[in-house]
Amino acid sequence: MKETKIVLRDIQSVREFVGYVIMLEYEVDLVQGRYIVDAKSIMGIFALDILSPITLVAHTEDASEFFAKIDKFIVK
Repeated sequence: MKETKIVLRDIQSVREFVGYVIMLEYEVDLVQGRYIVDAKSIMGIFALDILSPITLVAHTEDASEFFAKIDKFIVK
C-alpha cells in the first residue's frame, strides 16, 4: 500500500484525476476524516471536501508510475 496527499481544486481536476485512476488494475481509495471513497467514483469524490488535502491510498507495492502521472495533484 502506498499513500500520498492530493488536492483536487475543481471539476476539471476531478475528471482528469479519475481518468488516470480508471486505467489502473489495482484499487485506489481516497480518505478524508472518517470517509473512504473509491477513487474511480466521481460522485464519491464530490462527497469529499475537494479543496482540502485528501489522503490517496493505492493498494499496490509500486505506485511510482501512477504517482508520476498525478504529480500536479500531489501536495508537496
